[in-house]
Order: sequence, then C-alpha cells, then structure tokens
Amino acid sequence: MERDGDDCISGDKSNPHAQFNGEETPLSSTLYLDQVGEVVLTCNSDGLSWKCVEHNKDESTCLGIKLLSKIATDIKFSDVYAVEFINYGMIHGSNLPNAGRYLLGHNSEMYRFTVHGFQRSKTLPSLWVLTVYTFGHEDLQTCQIWVNRLNASLNLEVGRPKNLLVFVNPKSGKGNGYRIWETVVPVFSRAKVNTKVIVTQRAGHAFDVMASTSNMELNSYDGVVTVGGDGFFNEILNGFLKSRHKASYPPAPSDFVCSLECNGSFTLQDPHETSTGTSSPIENESLLSSPRHNGKEPTNFRTEDDSCSTAYEDPDFLVPNEQFRFGIIPAGSTDAIVMCTTGARDPLTSALHIVLGKRVCLDIAQVVRWRTTSTSKVEPSVRYAASFAGYGFYGDVITESEKFRWMGPRRYDYAGTKVFLKHSAYQAEVAYLEVKTESTPEIGSRVNLLRAFPKPNISERVVCRVNCNICSTKPSTCGSTATTSLPPGEKRWQKSKGRFLSVGAAIISCRNEKAPDGLVADAHLSDGFLHLILIKDCPHAFYLWHLTQLARKGGNPLNFDFVEHHKTPAFTFTSLGKESVWNVDGEIFKAHQLSAQVFRGLVSLFATGPEVIRFIQFCGLDLQSTVGGRRTLGSVFGSTML
Repeated sequence: MERDGDDCISGDKSNPHAQFNGEETPLSSTLYLDQVGEVVLTCNSDGLSWKCVEHNKDESTCLGIKLLSKIATDIKFSDVYAVEFINYGMIHGSNLPNAGRYLLGHNSEMYRFTVHGFQRSKTLPSLWVLTVYTFGHEDLQTCQIWVNRLNASLNLEVGRPKNLLVFVNPKSGKGNGYRIWETVVPVFSRAKVNTKVIVTQRAGHAFDVMASTSNMELNSYDGVVTVGGDGFFNEILNGFLKSRHKASYPPAPSDFVCSLECNGSFTLQDPHETSTGTSSPIENESLLSSPRHNGKEPTNFRTEDDSCSTAYEDPDFLVPNEQFRFGIIPAGSTDAIVMCTTGARDPLTSALHIVLGKRVCLDIAQVVRWRTTSTSKVEPSVRYAASFAGYGFYGDVITESEKFRWMGPRRYDYAGTKVFLKHSAYQAEVAYLEVKTESTPEIGSRVNLLRAFPKPNISERVVCRVNCNICSTKPSTCGSTATTSLPPGEKRWQKSKGRFLSVGAAIISCRNEKAPDGLVADAHLSDGFLHLILIKDCPHAFYLWHLTQLARKGGNPLNFDFVEHHKTPAFTFTSLGKESVWNVDGEIFKAHQLSAQVFRGLVSLFATGPEVIRFIQFCGLDLQSTVGGRRTLGSVFGSTML
C-alpha cells in the first residue's frame, strides 16, 4: 500500500531532528495505535499526543470515541523511559464495541515501534504502573523516523543514568532479593542503562566493596543501586561515606565527658552542670578537631562557623555530589526509606524513578560512639544513618529479633511482643540543641492518669511531598549542618535525665506498612533536623496506647505527656547503666555514650518524594486503626521497627 502524501508531516522528513529557532519542529503522522485504531500522532518539544481519525463526520462517535474517553491521549517525555523498534508484526483493533471496523480492513500486520512509559495508579498516586503504546505503519522509513526522533528527544532529558553499580542482597526480606532484581532488569535493559551487578556473599561484603572502590572508578558510574532493605542500604551508605566524607564530630555541651586536647590525647572533663531540664550556652561546639585522612591534614574541615560540607576537598570525588545518586529497589522487611522517598514499597516504581533520573536530597545523621561500655576507653567510632537511630525498646527489639532470623520479617512482631512484656526502662541523660523557633513540650512532665491520655486536638501538619517547599529551600552549600545556619545566640543546650523506655532520633518520617504515618508524620527528607523522641517510664497500658497510635492511620503517638518530642540538629546521649544497645537503620550498634548531628541533603536519591498533600489530622481516642481494620498486638510492636 502506498503512503499518502500527508502520512508524515514535518519540517524536514528526511531529518527527524530538524530544528526551528533552536527547537525541534513538530512531527506528525497518521499511524495505527494497538488496541485503539487509526490515530494522528504528534510529537512536540515536551511529549507525544494522539487523537482518533474521524472516518465519518456525520457519526457522533469515531472508534467509539465516547467509550474511549478514558484512554490516554498523550504522554510527556519525562514519563517515557524507552522507545523501541520491534519490526514487522500484528497491530490489533480496539476491543471496544464498534471500534474495529475502522482499523485496517483485512491487513493488520505492519512495522511497529513501542513507547514505554508509566502512569500513576488511580487509587495510589505514588504507585507507578507501566504503560506500553505500540504504533504501527506499513512504511519502514516512517517508523524509523519516529524512533530516531523520539530517542533524540529522550536524550535531551537531563539526569538520566547510563551506568550504575548494583548491589543485590540475596537474603533480604524472605530471601527474594535476587528474584526481585530479575523482575526489574527489563526496565533497565529497555532504558539502555548499563549495570554492573554484585551479588553479596556475606555480611559486610557491600561495605568492603564501596569502601575500597577508587574515586576514579566511582566517577564512571552515575550512581549506586541497592536491592535489599534499610539495613543493606545503611551498609553501602557507610562504605561510601566513611572513606569520603570527613567532617568534624558533632557539637556537644561543655560538660560532655569527652574532649580532645591539642596533643591528641583523650582526657576526662569534670561536669560543670548536672541539673536536669536546664539550658546552657554552647562552650565546646566542636568536640574533636577533624581527624587526619591517610596521613594528610584536612583542607577546609567543618566548624560551627564554616559551611563547608567536607573536610577533604577530593579533586576526584566530592561529597556531597548531587549528580551521583543512590537508588533503592525495596526487598527488605520494612523498607521505610523507600516508603518515605517514593511513597510506595514497590520494586517497579523504584526502578522507574531510577531510569527516569529523578532526584531528591536526603539528610544523613552522623552518629559517633565514644564509649562502648561504661568502663571502656574513649575511642570514637562513626556511623551514618539515613532513617532512624533508637535506644531502649528499639535496641532491645533489634537485639532480640537477631535470635529469630529464621522467622523472616515476622521475627520483629514476635521480638516486639516479648520486649514490650518485659517493659524495661533505662537510666540515661540526653542533651539536645534547642531550636528557638520551635515550641517544645515541658521537660520532666509528671505522668498521671488524666494527662497520659492523648490530647484531642485538630492540627495541621505539613507532610513532605513531591516538590516540597521546605526541602527545596536549600542552604548555600548542600551537606551543611543545621547548626551552621543558627545565630550564635540561638544555640542553647537542653537536658533531660531520667528513666526512659526508649530514646529515638528520626531523620525522616519512617513510614512503613505497619506505621502508615510513620513515627513523625511531618518529618522532612531534607530540612536539616532530627526529631528526638524521648519516651519516659510509664505504665504498660499507657505505653501500649502510644504504640497503638503509632500503628494507626491518623494517630498521634507523640501527643502524650510522657513523650518528649524535640526538633534539633544535634544531641548527645550517656547511659547511666551497664548495657546500652542502639538500633541504627535496623543494625545493632552498642554505645554507652554517643553524640549525633545531621547533615542537610548530604546524599541524593533516585526519587521524587511521595505523592502526599497537606492533611488535617484529628487526634481521636479510639484504639482501632482506620485502615485495614484491627491490628494484632504483634503488628503494633512490629511497627516500631523503623
């Protein structure tokens, strides 16, 4: 069949990339769309659009156009991840009534090309669903013109990766790590993304590889992708940062027991203040001077008055690096980081975020252990965390769950129930930097029956979401600490000392399937603050109420008088007992004494943030979840494994 003269309309059909005034001219053709029929396809600077060809203008419908009103008629290039020529084959007519008669008569085989993209789920906007549009034409050259033109347009999309280093944890979750990776491999293949895949063989394997990878080799990749859970990502994050990000240790109040003298030896310092609930000016902001790196003196190490993001200006690889991003294909037990950064715990959605080159900055906490036990010597050890660090209940659950790894993810429910029934409280002292602009609850509030109930109120909370205004307001240098932006007079330390059921520091909201709003619903991905949660000793029933609110959609687990919630850039912790175990991003971290600070937007992720808008929350008194009906006791405790 000969091509009609107007089948392909363009500024220059022989050159599909023809430009007019620096922009590509529109390209338009009459093609056949699989499962729909004959359409006029138009390519503009921002995407594709198509409309059905009317064969009989007297009829009120074309291809059952009224029935087709819900079918997509356009797609943006930002939502397209691949275009493929698939040679000669069948184009099917529409499966809608009265639509097939206008398709192709007796001949429906032709040359074809496909446009691979995604659309958001109607029920859950954060869930991305694959879409495939197959177009056909009897002329090979016409299809080739379209494929070349569309691929040229996709090449103009900024930030899409070409080479990725992929780590797969085959034991993640229920041991399905590698199988999950295989399900998303076709997306990377179609998008022509080269992947170097490393399947880990043991604990710490990924850390060793990341720590030993040279900056030159790392620069050959656009990012690192992890297939596993939050703990696996934490392992790779630490392997990446420990050898590259060298900054001063966290600030501390003047009576923190550790200090470093100029000669490099550790000495103890007599406490100047021991009262609880008092504030004191910062006298020793930088606890230690920056350590040497490979025997070299640092250049531009961070101080409280310096906004430099790293102590070592590595000419080969700088941290932070917005172009180098991390991606997470969820395959863990909770996948809180993925839930907070994409809004859906779905491997395919995460894979699409990666190949489309999405980007969002993520705060990272630096946690420094000074003593492992009360009698051990001062020996700083640095860990980085991307979601959560917790002590007491949180540390006990992660420790107990290690005994039951054979149970899979359900071990957290079982371990949580056991730890809750023990109801252990621990003596400790916590100091945190006060942020003057934030209202803080009364310290050391007395727990009584009336005040222990959650306080009914209606409050507006700004949830972190796509294009978040709070996270997009960046400091002059990404990766800076929030303390650098506070005026000197505004920096004051507050202290809380007593018996705690738990101490937690949330960097992000820590949403997961068992805690739909997370521990702190309005925590942000990149605002430069930690959310310090102190749970003071209280009766079993009150603590259960707190945990139930955590597992409840629209609940408010922080609105109790035995709960202290402080938004802060840095804090210190000292255990007053013999044992002290922390949970850092799902990994055990023994620390009798530690300090922590947050670096704003230190790393970038292949993500956009969840599709969530502002909501008005009513804090009611019922214990039943509004989503999914009733929750089991173990499920409530499992929700604390953030």
